[in-house]
Amino acid sequence: MAKCLMCPRGCAVDRNSGERGFCGASNEYIIGSADLHFWEEPCISGRNGSGAIFFSGCNLRCVFCQNRDISRAVLGKKYTESELIAKMLELQSRGAHNINLVTATPYAFFIARALEKAKKEGLSIPIVYNCGGYESLDTLRALDGLIDVYLPDFKYFDENLARSYSAAPDYARIAGEAICEMHRQVGKLVLDEKGIAVRGLIVRHLVLPACREDSKAVLKYISEILPAAEVTLSLMRQYTPDFADADAPKNLKRRLTSFEYDDVLDYALSLGFDGFSQGRESAKKEFTPRFDK
Repeated sequence: MAKCLMCPRGCAVDRNSGERGFCGASNEYIIGSADLHFWEEPCISGRNGSGAIFFSGCNLRCVFCQNRDISRAVLGKKYTESELIAKMLELQSRGAHNINLVTATPYAFFIARALEKAKKEGLSIPIVYNCGGYESLDTLRALDGLIDVYLPDFKYFDENLARSYSAAPDYARIAGEAICEMHRQVGKLVLDEKGIAVRGLIVRHLVLPACREDSKAVLKYISEILPAAEVTLSLMRQYTPDFADADAPKNLKRRLTSFEYDDVLDYALSLGFDGFSQGRESAKKEFTPRFDK
């Protein structure tokens, strides 16, 4: 790619010549892990697991990222397009409920081509696009018809938080436009007879310590741009300070309190959202993926 504009940062680097932009990705697929994954929302993981492919590199690189080994260092194994397609088909053969493309944004155009080929070779399970919410509309439109389930984060509303934690002060506007486009493509969440997602939009929001008012602002904003009944909300409680940068703000060095999470959950219900919540036990380092295999 001679001029990379795949995400809203618009770095315009020449990835063909080895230049790397904010995300750190090159023209080669770098994958940190590709295996059955059992710790997503119940309608994604199901009984058999989600076929999760964790791509290395990230256009947000949050200061509290639990996948920092691959989002920052871009560690992992190099895959060719044919190897990626083969891995998707292998995960399908092992009973995966879906192919879960995690942090695929830096490779989105390449993945679109690979998905078209994989479907011709027999890939038939739903495709999940699991992302940080900081997405270009042009890139999302290039994925139209290839993605069955969109699973974006909506991290912040306040631009100062977005700047401080993810170097993206325009995050709320970009994420808002992105989830509207995702909803246009796939609509409301649809489950099969076994409760597995086959199509639709699930929006994740991770409640951060000392940020509950911003969490409420995020939820209010979502309810203003899309009907709450059309959005399945996954309200996440799993924040753990184990992965926060050494110089991260003080509030990110502690765990979320029950009061903070429950207050945001009550507000979500008052707005009419339905979806998924998490228990206190989810905030454990042990539940995060390992990338040292």
